[in-house]
Amino acid sequence: MITETATDMHAIDDLLGRYAQVLDDQDWEQWPTLFAEECSYTVHTLDNLQRGLPLAYMYDDNRARVLDRIKFITEVWAGTVEPYRTRHVTQRTRAVLTAAGNWNIRSNFQVSYSENDALSGLLATGYYEDVVEVFDGGARFVSRAVRLDSMPARYLVYPL
Repeated sequence: MITETATDMHAIDDLLGRYAQVLDDQDWEQWPTLFAEECSYTVHTLDNLQRGLPLAYMYDDNRARVLDRIKFITEVWAGTVEPYRTRHVTQRTRAVLTAAGNWNIRSNFQVSYSENDALSGLLATGYYEDVVEVFDGGARFVSRAVRLDSMPARYLVYPL
């Protein structure tokens, strides 16, 4: 018998996997579909957070800014930045059901990158702190907070 928790974990793991695939495939049209209508996406280094500094690599605090992130990638920055490919490796390490019915999820990640035909390198490591809503038929991010262990190996154009 499959429990509700097992069904939720399957939906959450599917969301985490689709997220990595969407970014690695650079399927930018699909990225916003992984987020709820009221959502946020932020990227901070742990050093800045620990020192109380508000500086963020990316700070999309609502749905419109999540959509703008894709517009910048596909229209504004197109042809002005050196493109690169990514490969995400993610492992969910914690899942806690909140009183509101959402899930607090923590996952470790490593993201490698390749430019043209050059050797791959490690772009970033850290963890995600997510709030995920599970609904009939799937799951989506209410918030995704990326916590970088250190500065990325190169400038960031794409979401992590």
